[in-house]
Amino acid sequence: MKTEIIKASDRGHADHGWLKTYHSFSFADYQNPERVHFGMLRVLNDDTVAAGKGFGTHPHENMEIVTIVLKGSVEHKDSMGNTSVIKTHEVQIMSAGTGITHSEFNPSGTEELQLLQIWIFPKERDIEPRYDQRFFQPDFRRNRFDFVVSPDETGESIWINQDAYISMGRYARGINATYKIKKPGNGIYVFIISGKVTVVGKVLDERDAVAVTETDKVSFVPSTESEILVIEVPMN
Repeated sequence: MKTEIIKASDRGHADHGWLKTYHSFSFADYQNPERVHFGMLRVLNDDTVAAGKGFGTHPHENMEIVTIVLKGSVEHKDSMGNTSVIKTHEVQIMSAGTGITHSEFNPSGTEELQLLQIWIFPKERDIEPRYDQRFFQPDFRRNRFDFVVSPDETGESIWINQDAYISMGRYARGINATYKIKKPGNGIYVFIISGKVTVVGKVLDERDAVAVTETDKVSFVPSTESEILVIEVPMN
């Protein structure tokens, strides 16, 4: 097993006033040649958007883009004709494929928006752009990991154009947990959304992460009520 700990304070950071953002990998003005991507995982941004603010229309292509809303809601519009609001406990995915444009705004006049945005390189390039979003009951992942994104087109998770899996778990203190790799050779990027968790013998605090490869499972021991995000991706 190979591991690398990424402390929350080691991430790239930018404060634009209306947007406070942390980058786990090189993005925009944050460029770190040692942290460009983790296998097929290209971006993990931790964003807080002020009330009434957001990202104007901008393009993407050949990228799987996943948005997980942690607090508040985000209003989405795109060139495919989709207009929607993604709320807390909802997950959105776009297969940008041959190319799309979209905008993302915080529609609230008073409440800030907190979200995670994840970019994963696609398995198949230049596909027809595709959009989906889904609500997941907040208690569905209680003391267990449940998949919100996977390559399984028939399950309850949202389909992704890659052999990648995104799962979330909310664990009580002292509940031991194990994540088993779905596809041999994949690596996992573990991100602590909240709480304090011991992973691979290391204590991780809120927004800390660990990248793990060359294993078939990883165990967790939360020492507080904790929410854990696991991103499993091909390494090449």
